[in-house]
Amino acid sequence: MTRIRRGYIARRRRTKMRLFVSSFRGAHSKLTRSITQQRIRALFSAHRDRGSQKRNFRRLWITRINAVIREKVGSYNYSRFIHDLYKGRLLLNRKILAQIAILNRDCLYMISNEIIKQVGYKKSVGII
Repeated sequence: MTRIRRGYIARRRRTKMRLFVSSFRGAHSKLTRSITQQRIRALFSAHRDRGSQKRNFRRLWITRINAVIREKVGSYNYSRFIHDLYKGRLLLNRKILAQIAILNRDCLYMISNEIIKQVGYKKSVGII
């Protein structure tokens, strides 16, 4: 009997998997069974951590905004600021507010002062 050469489909599939895990260390990038396990694990972790990344960034933005808002006035905080933004119908998301808080604090102070004037904050708040 003559020798039968195997097809290229399985080899092509394994090559694609090897390209995916080429940066992994040791057997995780060399052995086919280990490659498949690590690929599944990596994709699972990536899927799981996308949600936690969104949560972590939202927490970071909220912390940054709160820190800058409280810097000038102790009684005015993040939750009141966001509430007043919604009451004043000024729709800025937390990411943009956090960038403004870091890059241009005076601009955020101006926004908060205008919001306080619009809404009519009852306590005497002396934001400069």
